[in-house]
Amino acid sequence: MREEAEVLVRIEGKVGRLTLNRPQALHALTLDMCRLITEALLAWQGDAGVELVLIDHSGERGFCAGGDIRALYDSAAEGGSAAREFFFTEYRLNELLFRYPKPVCAIIDGVVMGGGVGLAMPARFRVASERTTYAMPETGIGLFPDVGGGWWLPRMPDHIGMWLAMTGARIKAADCQLVGVATDYVESRRLAELKAAVVADPAAIERLLTEFEGDAGRPPLAAHQDEIARIFSLDSVEAIAGALTAAETDWAREQLAVLAAKSPQTLKVAFRQLQLGAGLKSFAANMAMEYRIASRVVLRPDFREGVRAVIVEKDNVPKWRPASLEDVGEPLLDEIFAPLPAAEEWSPLP
Repeated sequence: MREEAEVLVRIEGKVGRLTLNRPQALHALTLDMCRLITEALLAWQGDAGVELVLIDHSGERGFCAGGDIRALYDSAAEGGSAAREFFFTEYRLNELLFRYPKPVCAIIDGVVMGGGVGLAMPARFRVASERTTYAMPETGIGLFPDVGGGWWLPRMPDHIGMWLAMTGARIKAADCQLVGVATDYVESRRLAELKAAVVADPAAIERLLTEFEGDAGRPPLAAHQDEIARIFSLDSVEAIAGALTAAETDWAREQLAVLAAKSPQTLKVAFRQLQLGAGLKSFAANMAMEYRIASRVVLRPDFREGVRAVIVEKDNVPKWRPASLEDVGEPLLDEIFAPLPAAEEWSPLP
Protein backbone atom coordinates (compact mmCIF):
# COMPACT_ATOMS: atom_id res chain seq x y z
CA MET A 1 0.00 0.00 0.00
CA ARG A 2 1.45 3.37 -1.07
CA GLU A 3 0.20 6.40 0.85
CA GLU A 4 0.31 8.56 -2.31
CA ALA A 5 -1.85 6.12 -4.31
CA GLU A 6 -5.27 7.44 -5.34
CA VAL A 7 -6.88 4.36 -3.78
CA LEU A 8 -5.33 2.61 -0.77
CA VAL A 9 -5.86 -1.12 -1.31
CA ARG A 10 -5.13 -3.69 1.39
CA ILE A 11 -6.48 -6.67 3.31
CA GLU A 12 -6.89 -6.34 7.07
CA GLY A 13 -7.89 -9.55 8.78
CA LYS A 14 -10.72 -10.90 6.63
CA VAL A 15 -11.71 -7.48 5.26
CA GLY A 16 -10.69 -6.10 1.88
CA ARG A 17 -10.24 -2.37 2.39
CA LEU A 18 -10.54 0.34 -0.28
CA THR A 19 -9.81 3.89 0.83
CA LEU A 20 -10.34 6.71 -1.68
CA ASN A 21 -7.28 8.93 -1.43
CA ARG A 22 -7.63 12.17 -3.42
CA PRO A 23 -8.60 14.47 -0.55
CA GLN A 24 -7.58 17.62 -2.44
CA ALA A 25 -10.25 16.78 -5.06
CA LEU A 26 -12.85 15.42 -2.60
CA HIS A 27 -11.85 11.97 -3.89
CA ALA A 28 -13.34 12.62 -7.35
CA LEU A 29 -12.94 9.43 -9.36
CA THR A 30 -10.33 9.12 -12.09
CA LEU A 31 -9.99 6.34 -14.65
CA ASP A 32 -7.08 4.89 -12.69
CA MET A 33 -9.12 4.86 -9.48
CA CYS A 34 -11.91 2.94 -11.20
CA ARG A 35 -9.37 0.45 -12.53
CA LEU A 36 -7.67 0.00 -9.13
CA ILE A 37 -10.97 -0.65 -7.37
CA THR A 38 -12.12 -3.05 -10.08
CA GLU A 39 -8.87 -5.01 -9.98
CA ALA A 40 -9.08 -5.36 -6.19
CA LEU A 41 -12.71 -6.47 -6.26
CA LEU A 42 -11.99 -9.07 -8.94
CA ALA A 43 -9.02 -10.40 -6.95
CA TRP A 44 -11.02 -10.63 -3.73
CA GLN A 45 -14.09 -12.14 -5.38
CA GLY A 46 -12.63 -15.65 -5.26
CA ASP A 47 -10.39 -15.16 -2.21
CA ALA A 48 -11.79 -17.18 0.69
CA GLY A 49 -9.72 -15.07 3.05
CA VAL A 50 -11.79 -11.96 2.26
CA GLU A 51 -15.28 -12.06 3.79
CA LEU A 52 -16.31 -8.41 3.41
CA VAL A 53 -15.24 -5.29 1.50
CA LEU A 54 -15.08 -1.95 3.28
CA ILE A 55 -15.00 1.28 1.23
CA ASP A 56 -14.14 4.59 2.90
CA HIS A 57 -12.03 7.70 2.30
CA SER A 58 -9.01 9.47 3.75
CA GLY A 59 -9.41 12.84 5.47
CA GLU A 60 -12.66 14.37 6.70
CA ARG A 61 -14.06 16.45 3.82
CA GLY A 62 -16.06 13.90 1.90
CA PHE A 63 -16.56 10.37 0.64
CA CYS A 64 -16.54 11.17 -3.10
CA ALA A 65 -17.69 14.30 -4.94
CA GLY A 66 -18.22 12.50 -8.26
CA GLY A 67 -16.17 11.84 -11.34
CA ASP A 68 -13.29 13.99 -12.54
CA ILE A 69 -15.52 16.44 -14.43
CA ARG A 70 -12.64 18.63 -15.59
CA ALA A 71 -11.02 15.64 -17.30
CA LEU A 72 -14.32 14.83 -19.04
CA TYR A 73 -14.61 18.47 -20.12
CA ASP A 74 -11.11 18.40 -21.62
CA SER A 75 -11.88 15.14 -23.40
CA ALA A 76 -15.10 16.53 -24.90
CA ALA A 77 -13.05 19.22 -26.65
CA GLU A 78 -11.00 16.47 -28.31
CA GLY A 79 -13.77 14.18 -29.54
CA GLY A 80 -14.68 12.50 -26.26
CA SER A 81 -12.78 9.21 -26.56
CA ALA A 82 -11.22 9.55 -23.09
CA ALA A 83 -14.62 10.45 -21.63
CA ARG A 84 -16.19 7.35 -23.19
CA GLU A 85 -13.37 5.19 -21.83
CA PHE A 86 -13.95 6.61 -18.36
CA PHE A 87 -17.72 6.03 -18.49
CA PHE A 88 -17.25 2.51 -19.87
CA THR A 89 -14.85 1.59 -17.05
CA GLU A 90 -16.78 3.36 -14.29
CA TYR A 91 -20.08 1.76 -15.29
CA ARG A 92 -18.45 -1.68 -15.32
CA LEU A 93 -17.31 -1.02 -11.76
CA ASN A 94 -20.82 0.08 -10.76
CA GLU A 95 -22.30 -3.11 -12.22
CA LEU A 96 -19.63 -5.31 -10.63
CA LEU A 97 -20.47 -3.84 -7.23
CA PHE A 98 -24.19 -4.38 -7.87
CA ARG A 99 -23.74 -8.15 -8.31
CA TYR A 100 -20.72 -8.61 -6.02
CA PRO A 101 -20.97 -11.94 -4.20
CA LYS A 102 -19.59 -10.68 -0.88
CA PRO A 103 -21.07 -8.02 1.40
CA VAL A 104 -19.80 -4.49 0.79
CA CYS A 105 -19.96 -1.70 3.37
CA ALA A 106 -19.55 1.93 2.26
CA ILE A 107 -18.86 4.59 4.90
CA ILE A 108 -20.56 7.58 3.23
CA ASP A 109 -19.26 10.17 5.67
CA GLY A 110 -19.26 13.62 4.04
CA VAL A 111 -20.00 14.56 0.42
CA VAL A 112 -21.58 11.76 -1.64
CA MET A 113 -22.31 12.96 -5.16
CA GLY A 114 -22.31 11.61 -8.71
CA GLY A 115 -19.63 8.94 -9.00
CA GLY A 116 -19.57 8.59 -5.22
CA VAL A 117 -23.23 7.60 -5.35
CA GLY A 118 -22.32 5.02 -7.99
CA LEU A 119 -19.81 3.45 -5.61
CA ALA A 120 -22.04 3.59 -2.55
CA MET A 121 -25.51 2.59 -3.70
CA PRO A 122 -24.70 -1.02 -4.70
CA ALA A 123 -23.19 -1.66 -1.24
CA ARG A 124 -25.30 -3.77 1.10
CA PHE A 125 -24.46 -1.48 4.02
CA ARG A 126 -24.32 2.30 3.53
CA VAL A 127 -23.34 4.13 6.71
CA ALA A 128 -24.10 7.85 6.89
CA SER A 129 -23.03 10.35 9.54
CA GLU A 130 -24.04 13.89 10.48
CA ARG A 131 -21.51 15.06 7.87
CA THR A 132 -23.17 13.21 4.98
CA THR A 133 -24.47 15.29 2.08
CA TYR A 134 -25.99 13.40 -0.86
CA ALA A 135 -26.81 14.88 -4.26
CA MET A 136 -27.01 14.09 -7.96
CA PRO A 137 -26.29 17.61 -9.29
CA GLU A 138 -25.70 16.77 -12.95
CA THR A 139 -28.61 18.76 -14.41
CA GLY A 140 -26.69 21.89 -13.41
CA ILE A 141 -23.75 21.07 -15.71
CA GLY A 142 -25.56 19.63 -18.71
CA LEU A 143 -24.82 16.02 -17.82
CA PHE A 144 -27.42 13.62 -16.30
CA PRO A 145 -27.76 11.52 -13.10
CA ASP A 146 -25.75 8.51 -14.27
CA VAL A 147 -23.77 5.77 -12.43
CA GLY A 148 -27.02 3.86 -11.93
CA GLY A 149 -29.29 6.82 -11.29
CA GLY A 150 -31.78 5.43 -13.78
CA TRP A 151 -32.10 2.37 -11.55
CA TRP A 152 -31.89 3.78 -8.01
CA LEU A 153 -33.77 7.07 -8.32
CA PRO A 154 -37.11 5.81 -9.69
CA ARG A 155 -37.15 3.14 -6.97
CA MET A 156 -37.15 5.71 -4.16
CA PRO A 157 -40.50 6.32 -2.44
CA ASP A 158 -43.02 8.94 -3.57
CA HIS A 159 -41.12 10.09 -6.69
CA ILE A 160 -38.46 11.70 -4.49
CA GLY A 161 -35.87 10.27 -6.87
CA MET A 162 -37.34 12.28 -9.75
CA TRP A 163 -37.22 15.42 -7.62
CA LEU A 164 -33.58 14.72 -6.68
CA ALA A 165 -32.63 14.03 -10.30
CA MET A 166 -34.20 17.17 -11.70
CA THR A 167 -33.33 19.69 -8.98
CA GLY A 168 -29.94 18.32 -7.88
CA ALA A 169 -31.13 18.92 -4.30
CA ARG A 170 -28.75 18.14 -1.45
CA ILE A 171 -30.03 16.03 1.42
CA LYS A 172 -28.54 15.10 4.78
CA ALA A 173 -28.44 11.86 6.74
CA ALA A 174 -32.03 11.66 7.99
CA ASP A 175 -33.38 12.18 4.49
CA CYS A 176 -30.83 9.69 3.15
CA GLN A 177 -32.38 7.11 5.48
CA LEU A 178 -35.89 8.12 4.41
CA VAL A 179 -35.19 7.49 0.70
CA GLY A 180 -32.94 4.44 1.18
CA VAL A 181 -29.60 6.00 0.33
CA ALA A 182 -28.33 5.19 3.84
CA THR A 183 -29.03 1.91 5.61
CA ASP A 184 -27.48 3.06 8.88
CA TYR A 185 -26.49 6.20 10.78
CA VAL A 186 -23.39 6.42 12.97
CA GLU A 187 -21.95 9.61 14.45
CA SER A 188 -18.65 10.55 12.77
CA ARG A 189 -16.77 10.45 16.09
CA ARG A 190 -17.53 6.70 16.31
CA LEU A 191 -16.70 5.69 12.75
CA ALA A 192 -13.06 4.76 13.42
CA GLU A 193 -14.21 2.53 16.27
CA LEU A 194 -16.89 0.97 14.05
CA LYS A 195 -14.39 0.23 11.27
CA ALA A 196 -11.97 -1.38 13.73
CA ALA A 197 -14.78 -3.55 15.10
CA VAL A 198 -15.83 -4.63 11.60
CA VAL A 199 -12.24 -5.52 10.70
CA ALA A 200 -12.00 -7.57 13.91
CA ASP A 201 -15.23 -9.47 13.19
CA PRO A 202 -16.71 -8.90 9.72
CA ALA A 203 -19.29 -11.65 10.20
CA ALA A 204 -20.84 -9.54 13.00
CA ILE A 205 -21.36 -6.41 10.90
CA GLU A 206 -25.15 -6.33 11.25
CA ARG A 207 -24.93 -6.62 15.05
CA LEU A 208 -22.16 -4.01 15.15
CA LEU A 209 -24.17 -1.53 13.07
CA THR A 210 -27.09 -1.97 15.47
CA GLU A 211 -24.80 -1.36 18.45
CA PHE A 212 -23.24 1.76 16.89
CA GLU A 213 -26.51 3.12 15.47
CA GLY A 214 -27.24 6.77 16.31
CA ASP A 215 -30.27 8.97 15.79
CA ALA A 216 -30.19 11.09 12.63
CA GLY A 217 -33.30 12.99 13.70
CA ARG A 218 -36.47 13.71 11.77
CA PRO A 219 -36.13 13.87 7.96
CA PRO A 220 -36.92 17.41 6.73
CA LEU A 221 -38.12 15.97 3.41
CA ALA A 222 -41.10 14.34 5.13
CA ALA A 223 -42.76 17.77 5.31
CA HIS A 224 -42.85 17.93 1.48
CA GLN A 225 -43.21 14.25 0.66
CA ASP A 226 -46.87 14.46 -0.36
CA GLU A 227 -46.25 17.51 -2.55
CA ILE A 228 -43.29 15.83 -4.23
CA ALA A 229 -45.35 12.68 -4.81
CA ARG A 230 -48.18 14.66 -6.41
CA ILE A 231 -46.10 16.95 -8.63
CA PHE A 232 -43.07 14.88 -9.61
CA SER A 233 -45.25 11.93 -10.63
CA LEU A 234 -46.64 13.89 -13.60
CA ASP A 235 -46.03 12.72 -17.14
CA SER A 236 -43.71 15.42 -18.50
CA VAL A 237 -41.21 18.04 -17.39
CA GLU A 238 -43.58 20.73 -18.66
CA ALA A 239 -46.40 19.30 -16.53
CA ILE A 240 -44.16 19.32 -13.47
CA ALA A 241 -43.19 22.95 -14.09
CA GLY A 242 -46.84 23.85 -14.61
CA ALA A 243 -47.90 22.16 -11.38
CA LEU A 244 -45.17 23.96 -9.44
CA THR A 245 -46.36 27.26 -10.90
CA ALA A 246 -49.97 26.50 -9.97
CA ALA A 247 -49.11 25.34 -6.44
CA GLU A 248 -48.26 28.87 -5.28
CA THR A 249 -46.41 27.68 -2.18
CA ASP A 250 -43.01 28.96 -1.09
CA TRP A 251 -41.56 25.49 -1.52
CA ALA A 252 -42.98 25.13 -5.04
CA ARG A 253 -41.65 28.55 -6.04
CA GLU A 254 -38.21 27.56 -4.79
CA GLN A 255 -38.27 24.36 -6.87
CA LEU A 256 -39.41 26.24 -9.95
CA ALA A 257 -36.53 28.70 -9.59
CA VAL A 258 -34.09 25.82 -9.25
CA LEU A 259 -35.42 24.08 -12.39
CA ALA A 260 -35.26 27.34 -14.35
CA ALA A 261 -31.48 27.40 -13.87
CA LYS A 262 -30.94 23.83 -15.12
CA SER A 263 -30.22 22.63 -18.63
CA PRO A 264 -33.59 22.05 -20.37
CA GLN A 265 -32.01 19.26 -22.40
CA THR A 266 -30.74 17.54 -19.27
CA LEU A 267 -34.05 17.87 -17.45
CA LYS A 268 -35.77 16.03 -20.27
CA VAL A 269 -32.98 13.47 -20.56
CA ALA A 270 -33.16 12.74 -16.82
CA PHE A 271 -36.95 12.52 -16.93
CA ARG A 272 -36.89 9.95 -19.76
CA GLN A 273 -33.96 8.10 -18.16
CA LEU A 274 -35.87 7.57 -14.90
CA GLN A 275 -39.09 6.62 -16.67
CA LEU A 276 -37.28 3.99 -18.74
CA GLY A 277 -35.10 2.86 -15.84
CA ALA A 278 -38.14 2.17 -13.68
CA GLY A 279 -39.24 -0.52 -16.11
CA LEU A 280 -35.90 -2.21 -16.76
CA LYS A 281 -35.39 -5.74 -15.45
CA SER A 282 -31.63 -5.63 -14.81
CA PHE A 283 -29.07 -3.16 -13.57
CA ALA A 284 -26.82 -4.05 -16.52
CA ALA A 285 -29.56 -2.99 -18.95
CA ASN A 286 -29.77 0.33 -17.13
CA MET A 287 -26.02 0.86 -17.39
CA ALA A 288 -26.12 0.09 -21.12
CA MET A 289 -28.80 2.78 -21.50
CA GLU A 290 -26.78 5.26 -19.46
CA TYR A 291 -23.65 4.62 -21.51
CA ARG A 292 -25.56 5.48 -24.69
CA ILE A 293 -26.72 8.72 -23.09
CA ALA A 294 -23.28 9.58 -21.69
CA SER A 295 -21.53 8.93 -25.01
CA ARG A 296 -23.71 11.58 -26.61
CA VAL A 297 -24.42 14.26 -24.02
CA VAL A 298 -20.73 14.71 -23.21
CA LEU A 299 -20.31 15.99 -26.78
CA ARG A 300 -23.36 18.23 -26.78
CA PRO A 301 -23.09 22.01 -26.15
CA ASP A 302 -24.74 21.98 -22.73
CA PHE A 303 -22.09 19.82 -21.07
CA ARG A 304 -19.20 22.04 -22.11
CA GLU A 305 -21.20 25.16 -21.30
CA GLY A 306 -22.33 23.85 -17.91
CA VAL A 307 -18.81 22.88 -16.86
CA ARG A 308 -17.49 26.21 -18.13
CA ALA A 309 -20.04 28.17 -16.10
CA VAL A 310 -19.93 26.13 -12.89
CA ILE A 311 -16.42 24.69 -12.68
CA VAL A 312 -14.01 26.43 -15.08
CA GLU A 313 -14.94 30.13 -15.17
CA LYS A 314 -17.43 29.89 -12.28
CA ASP A 315 -19.67 32.72 -13.47
CA ASN A 316 -22.70 30.45 -12.85
CA VAL A 317 -24.51 31.91 -15.85
CA PRO A 318 -24.70 29.06 -18.38
CA LYS A 319 -26.30 29.75 -21.75
CA TRP A 320 -28.15 26.55 -22.53
CA ARG A 321 -28.80 25.27 -26.05
CA PRO A 322 -31.69 24.56 -26.54
CA ALA A 323 -32.71 27.39 -24.23
CA SER A 324 -36.21 26.22 -23.28
CA LEU A 325 -38.06 23.01 -22.51
CA GLU A 326 -40.27 23.52 -25.55
CA ASP A 327 -37.22 23.53 -27.80
CA VAL A 328 -36.05 20.11 -26.59
CA GLY A 329 -38.00 17.92 -28.99
CA GLU A 330 -38.56 14.18 -29.02
CA PRO A 331 -36.25 13.67 -32.05
CA LEU A 332 -33.30 15.05 -30.06
CA LEU A 333 -34.09 12.76 -27.13
CA ASP A 334 -34.51 9.79 -29.46
CA GLU A 335 -31.05 10.52 -30.87
CA ILE A 336 -29.49 10.68 -27.40
CA PHE A 337 -31.11 7.40 -26.26
CA ALA A 338 -30.67 5.44 -29.50
CA PRO A 339 -28.54 2.28 -29.55
CA LEU A 340 -24.88 2.71 -30.45
CA PRO A 341 -23.18 0.76 -33.22
CA ALA A 342 -22.77 -2.84 -31.99
CA ALA A 343 -19.00 -2.52 -31.55
CA GLU A 344 -19.42 0.59 -29.38
CA GLU A 345 -22.11 -0.62 -26.97
CA TRP A 346 -21.36 -0.99 -23.26
CA SER A 347 -21.09 -4.45 -21.73
CA PRO A 348 -20.59 -5.66 -18.16
CA LEU A 349 -17.47 -7.47 -17.01
CA PRO A 350 -17.66 -11.22 -17.65
